[in-house]
Amino acid sequence: MLPSHGANPHLLFEQLKIPMPANTIDFSENVNFAGLPNAIREKWGSLLPLLEKYPHPNGEPFLSKVAKYHEVETSNVFVGNGAAEIFALLANWWANEKVIIVHPTFSEYEATLTAQNAELVHLEVTNIENWKLPLPRIEAHMKKAKAIYLCTPNNPTGVLPPYEQLQKIVQWGEQYECYVVMDEAFIDWVEGATSWIPSVATHPYLIVVRSMTKMYSLAGIRLGYAIAQCEIIEQLERRASHWHINALAAQIGAYCLDEEEYLNVSIMQAKKQRLAFEQVLLRLGCKMTKSVTNYICFQLPNPEKSRDFYLDLLLKGIVVRHTENYRGLNGEWFRIGIKTQDKMARLEQELTQWIKLNGSL
Repeated sequence: MLPSHGANPHLLFEQLKIPMPANTIDFSENVNFAGLPNAIREKWGSLLPLLEKYPHPNGEPFLSKVAKYHEVETSNVFVGNGAAEIFALLANWWANEKVIIVHPTFSEYEATLTAQNAELVHLEVTNIENWKLPLPRIEAHMKKAKAIYLCTPNNPTGVLPPYEQLQKIVQWGEQYECYVVMDEAFIDWVEGATSWIPSVATHPYLIVVRSMTKMYSLAGIRLGYAIAQCEIIEQLERRASHWHINALAAQIGAYCLDEEEYLNVSIMQAKKQRLAFEQVLLRLGCKMTKSVTNYICFQLPNPEKSRDFYLDLLLKGIVVRHTENYRGLNGEWFRIGIKTQDKMARLEQELTQWIKLNGSL
């Protein structure tokens, strides 16, 4: 199996013992190609004094900013060192319990739960392209499970599961006392999307996890948060280390939530680039999932040559995300993060040439 990866392309080349070409383009990560909001660059000098002081133990001023942004109380918010820390703390809470994961999905759920000896139930959607959740099987397992994880929109496919189906699962969560974790790391990219955060007040088994990484290009500082009823937040706080949010992250995160224009422009630019590249994929005979995010999941016309395609692109300095370690995708699909127009044009050129040479056009 190919090495699992996402970003850090130099490590991928090292593991495969392939010389890394100059000017390599990493499509395997799906962070906003616009980069940091200008406000952060402009305020950088004022942030430096924060390095000399201990940070606020609860992640202020970001904690209060998140509460105000989503119109909830601070007691309903847990600030994490990236969403990854939140998943690790949830797994610690549910050690040795039965937990459901719906695939294909973000690998961090399984990794953190396995480390805590959770009994994992692996379910798969019934149709990758049209995305149908296996609701009867989900309900059957929720009757005896401690929690279920749902990625909305899904990573790696970019699909937003139908609200009505998610609503049934949330209702079952209350009925069977099964926690429902909604991972909304990419929901910022969806125009008019309905977040589950407003439903937290009336649903005691609902946990919504958000990441600041993807929209605001903050992968390097690690920042995310969870919103749930206060009893759940207390469980996370009990398991977190002291000062787990650094002062720079807390202040930068607070600034970012004021960046409404940056948010709207980013959504528009990513959507424009995504729709344009979808037309390229259609022209080349590729299949796609119904992505609504800043990344695309596609399949070659000849998926049996997927590994050859992946390795050939690496030699040309193009890194895409393979899916050999995703249940339900089995290496026959690829995920690409949306980049600038010139980078997308380079990918179009290499993809077109490869398909022509391999007899699919």
